[in-house]
Amino acid sequence: MDRYRSGRWSRREFLGGLVLAGTAGLIGLNPKAASAETPPETTTIRLIYDPDNSSLCYAPVYVAADLLRAEGFTNVRYVKIIKNTNVEPPTLAAGAADMSAVFGPDLIMGVDSGLPVVALAGLHVGCIELVGSERVRTIRDLKGKKVAVSGLGTSEHLFISNVLAYIGMDPRRDVQWVVHEPPESIRLLAEGKVDAFMAFPPSPQQLRARKIGHVLLRTAADPPWSHYFCCTIAARKEFVQKNPAATKRALRAILKADQLCTSEPERSARFLVDKKLTLGANYKETLQTLKDVRYGPVWREYDPEAALVFYALQMRENGFIKSTPQQIIAQGTDWRFLTELKKELKG
Repeated sequence: MDRYRSGRWSRREFLGGLVLAGTAGLIGLNPKAASAETPPETTTIRLIYDPDNSSLCYAPVYVAADLLRAEGFTNVRYVKIIKNTNVEPPTLAAGAADMSAVFGPDLIMGVDSGLPVVALAGLHVGCIELVGSERVRTIRDLKGKKVAVSGLGTSEHLFISNVLAYIGMDPRRDVQWVVHEPPESIRLLAEGKVDAFMAFPPSPQQLRARKIGHVLLRTAADPPWSHYFCCTIAARKEFVQKNPAATKRALRAILKADQLCTSEPERSARFLVDKKLTLGANYKETLQTLKDVRYGPVWREYDPEAALVFYALQMRENGFIKSTPQQIIAQGTDWRFLTELKKELKG
């Protein structure tokens, strides 16, 4: 059995505050408060859920809602990304949200531009699929072909450029970048008018269900991408500095929800559907996403710093950032709480 699918919580972890509050929770056990701990400095936590920009691979942040309440957050809010941006770091930096899942390269771009955000932990491995048309069988076949992205400098453009450069292609000259929003890109791929499209969940699951295209790269399985976190848990620096107890409690809730997405995917998927936190995916597509993405034990087994160094090296070589990987780590990470939780949640 895949070790990423077989993880179960120990009795000690469940009874230590893991379970969701109330009868609407996923697990069905009564919570016990972590009364011996310092209470959170604030009882409000704002996280990001944006139907137009978020990815369903961020599911643990949404599944964590009741776990956050069990940690003492009486006001758990989900907010949209601020206008004229399509990634989370500017919203965090502006003080419009406190914590969020963030795609690793997006976090690096934010830190490089001076935004006061920090990575706290890795969230999962392997949410992205690069999907190609029938005219391309491998990534190298994209030379001279049309690749759809939602904009130059966006998450898709950054990631695909890194992939192309990694195999020796020139992302500036070897492909034709065409700008379309994801729904339009899917239609054009189905019609054979573009040759590749990078899909975030639930798009990969929907594409397979509709038998559109085929996978050129699956980051859950294809090295070196499968060796690194693709998405992180990040927060606004000021929130972390002013609210260390709240930061630890919120991170703990999300990491426990991360495990739930692996150990209880059916109940987690039903929770997401019932709460309308699926970005338009139905139950089957939501469940398939939770089974496809590697959650669970990876948050403690993989090194989030190594992932950021891996991406930052590529992004600097490709001219997307000016900072060195060491500068990104120094300015944009805070692993204190993760270190404590790895010891505390050792099952």
